[in-house]
Amino acid sequence: MTHLWAVVLGVVQGLAEFLPISSTAHLKLIPWLFQVRDPMLSSAAFDIALHAGSLVAILAALWRDWLDLLVGAFRAKSAGDAARDTPTHHDAFRNPTFARRFLGFLLLTSIPGGIFGVAFDKKLEFLSTPDVAGQATGLDALTFHYAPLLLGVCLVVFGIVLWASDRYVTRKDPLEDMNWWKALLVGVAQAAALIPGVSRSGSTMTAGRLLGLEREAVARYSFMAAAPIIAGAALFGLHDVALAQLLSVDWVLGFVAAAISSVLVMRWMLSYVKNNSFAVFMWYRIAFGALVIAVFFLR
Repeated sequence: MTHLWAVVLGVVQGLAEFLPISSTAHLKLIPWLFQVRDPMLSSAAFDIALHAGSLVAILAALWRDWLDLLVGAFRAKSAGDAARDTPTHHDAFRNPTFARRFLGFLLLTSIPGGIFGVAFDKKLEFLSTPDVAGQATGLDALTFHYAPLLLGVCLVVFGIVLWASDRYVTRKDPLEDMNWWKALLVGVAQAAALIPGVSRSGSTMTAGRLLGLEREAVARYSFMAAAPIIAGAALFGLHDVALAQLLSVDWVLGFVAAAISSVLVMRWMLSYVKNNSFAVFMWYRIAFGALVIAVFFLR
């Protein structure tokens, strides 16, 4: 059964990391809902495997963006670059000036999350494994007990915030309108997603829409900005993991499932948001959050 759950949670990681529905909440709550008590599924090694799969997927699904960006950044500027019309993000990425600035934007967006991640590390892990939670005492036991309720509430509240930002902001600026202060504010929103249930992609997409970026630009920037923060989190977590754990069958299964599902979801999402709002994700978050809250009180 462990192998099966490794695949299931790998798919969940791929779906929930790049849809604005919170991968952390789903990875914690699905085992809780089905009362799966396997320490491997909540181990640091397995978490790294899932995020490594998503990182590979970001590079694979957006390979043309990364190629254009890197080629543009290292290309010498020509006289025609400044006058060139840039109707698409690919054209903008090929412009050396914009490409170099855009790499700086991605770095700046990652800084707040990196700082908060190192500072708080496991302090925001509201939901532990059942075995650990059962041994907790005092304030920790209280926190573990109410964790599903907190996650359910976060799913509902931040789903509504995402929908409202998309519904009531009328500006639809292209990706080429990204600038330094927008990159920083998106980074602050990304740092807030360390709170389980908020959603990294959800918070960055919400911030991007509040800043006036169009949906496709918001989604693309959110996906690309995930690469450095996911890579940093995985490297930071390696100090707690033995090499043998990273070579286990469950690690490989989770990694492959996360990578494949992540690629499919990113490609679908970029196509979907061209002509559709974020409303469907709000309704899903409300429904799933309500289910979690109901199960919490029934138990």
